[in-house]
Amino acid sequence: MRLPPVRTLVVSLILAAASSLSVPASAATPSTAPTTNTHPFRHVCGSAAPGTASCHALARTDVMQSAAKVKAAAATPSGFGPTDLQSAYKLPSSTAGSGQAVAIVDAYDDPTAESDLAVYRSQYGLSACTTANGCFRKVNQTGGTKYPRTNGGWAEEISLDLDMVSAVCPNCKILLVEATSPTFTNLGAAENEAAALGANVISNSYGGSDTSDASYGSYYNHPGVAITVSSGDSGYGVQYPASSHYVTAVGGTSLMTAGTTRGWTETVWSGAGSGCSSYNTALSGQSTFNTGCSKRAVADVSAVADPNTGVAVYDSTSYQGYSGWLVFGGTSVAAPLVGGVYGLAGNTSSIDNNYPYAHSGSLFDVTSGSNGSCSPSQLCTARTGWDGPTGLGTPNGTGAF
Repeated sequence: MRLPPVRTLVVSLILAAASSLSVPASAATPSTAPTTNTHPFRHVCGSAAPGTASCHALARTDVMQSAAKVKAAAATPSGFGPTDLQSAYKLPSSTAGSGQAVAIVDAYDDPTAESDLAVYRSQYGLSACTTANGCFRKVNQTGGTKYPRTNGGWAEEISLDLDMVSAVCPNCKILLVEATSPTFTNLGAAENEAAALGANVISNSYGGSDTSDASYGSYYNHPGVAITVSSGDSGYGVQYPASSHYVTAVGGTSLMTAGTTRGWTETVWSGAGSGCSSYNTALSGQSTFNTGCSKRAVADVSAVADPNTGVAVYDSTSYQGYSGWLVFGGTSVAAPLVGGVYGLAGNTSSIDNNYPYAHSGSLFDVTSGSNGSCSPSQLCTARTGWDGPTGLGTPNGTGAF
């Protein structure tokens, strides 16, 4: 494996120490998000301007495998695959999820979304999910088939999201709704369309500056639909719509195999977003967990997000010179993964986003690591029970969903 130059390692250590000061990097520059990773990675989307969101996918730059070579060698792509994720989170993926529809909302068009998804599912022995068999559907933000313009970074995000839902809930149907652009107004229109088309779960792997539900909350207020949102990849600090009162905010962990009964261990991923919203009302379920916030606290739950312990994704977009089998991280991994777990549980019509707080015993508590320095410390440092970067913990089956 090719390691980054010494200078890159030194810079990474300096940036990790300065994590509380980090801001999202542009898509074309090396990451400056706080991280303990030893592998280089890139932000696939640029920074978010006011009123817009940026996707939260991070792609490693030291891994790229063609589908042909992987197939010819009968090899397994780098990064965690479905069996790993199902094992780590004790999921009934082979028996649950039928009749559930998980929607993915992203900006712009991924013209090869369906064919790339087919490569992923075939590689791991998952049943086909196609337009023809009724499992997959792609629409624009008004439900039509005149798709937005293509954007390579968001196309990679779309591939990541589709693959993670497939990995966790292969029996779920998948609806991809593509917004015209990453403004909150257009993404919100896509959110409404996903709900109108009957999605049981809607996953959102993007965010922008913390803002008020008074401005955009109506887009995410869909009782009976579980809405997951990634918490961000810049360490301590809050983003919207993760800070919305109406969603499940999903933080991030580093996931590793271990010689334990579970077989896995997790710590805080140093890039996971967390903190207190300045605007939005706290969830009622948070009242007994001493979050340190008078308003909405982020996150609620979490899953793997560290690019260094990342997941395998197939994307043929050829963006910034990368295509084929790649390894991704970011809380963009965690949001659709948890969305898939909601699909496996099949309870969304009768629960809301307070449900995990009443069922925290069905989560793996993450008790070590941090994403920065803050006060009170639970907003950025892991502890027993709720903490900012990982919320209540990661899925241990479907009981918390």
